[in-house]
Amino acid sequence: METIKVIDVQSVMTKSALPVGGYSVNPYVGCPHACKYCYASFMKRFTGHTEAWGAFLDVKNWKPITNPHKYDGERIVIGSVTDGYNPYEEQFRRTRRLLEELRGCNAEIMICTKSDLVLHDLDLLKRFPKVTISWSVNTLDEQFRADMDNAVSIEHRLKAMRQTYEAGIRTVCFISPIFPEITNVKEIIEEVKGYADLIWLENLNLRGQFKAGIIRYIREKYPELFPLYEKIYNKKKLNYWQTLECDISQYAKKHGFPYRINDLPYGRSEKGKPVIVNYFYHEKIRTNKNTCHSAQ
Repeated sequence: METIKVIDVQSVMTKSALPVGGYSVNPYVGCPHACKYCYASFMKRFTGHTEAWGAFLDVKNWKPITNPHKYDGERIVIGSVTDGYNPYEEQFRRTRRLLEELRGCNAEIMICTKSDLVLHDLDLLKRFPKVTISWSVNTLDEQFRADMDNAVSIEHRLKAMRQTYEAGIRTVCFISPIFPEITNVKEIIEEVKGYADLIWLENLNLRGQFKAGIIRYIREKYPELFPLYEKIYNKKKLNYWQTLECDISQYAKKHGFPYRINDLPYGRSEKGKPVIVNYFYHEKIRTNKNTCHSAQ
């Protein structure tokens, strides 16, 4: 990390434009995970940072939240364009401060992370009536993971997910982004099905400044897949995603997993039977129901 600074902000709570709704809360600006496919790199357009994405971190200092009940009944998403549990949370504890200030409210807390540091705050999290912790896991291959981000290992993420689930907190495995023919969706489902309440699937959406880097990586490391990526991302062919959608829906039906499309139901699942949500949102894929039968 090259640049770390503390910045003063009026409020850390922002009305969300995300499909999950509610409030979007980011205790930091920037993220040292430096994921090569990170859509949040667009934030540099608004922050004035000239450093590379992943090379800076602004630590927010906000006016204290004095009326947590203002957020009763709302969904609060922590970490939409950063990871509230990035490694510097151990030092600055911004996310923990946020949870302490919200304590007592009747909000639904949803945390998106790639870290195991969330385990430090299970004591606080268990005090909220509705809590979901979501880990991004799009591979079980540690080498591919290391090529894509600087976050903790997949092994540490899965251990944290299991411990959180066993602590009675709802867990989500966010299989995203799905890299065609690299991400083995079924393998990940089989690994986490015993300690995930919901599994959310999202396709790799290449746009903006990181598209060229990902395509270059595929050409160099997976040359046999380069024609497929050319077809999907340069020729805009959706066949791959439509076929995958059919395959996963049929797999879910066969194994008795509840299956949803573009939905985010709340609740704990029967152990070993997580809800699978197809959220191929970016490409707006719609399955032909005559050829691909839903598992609903």
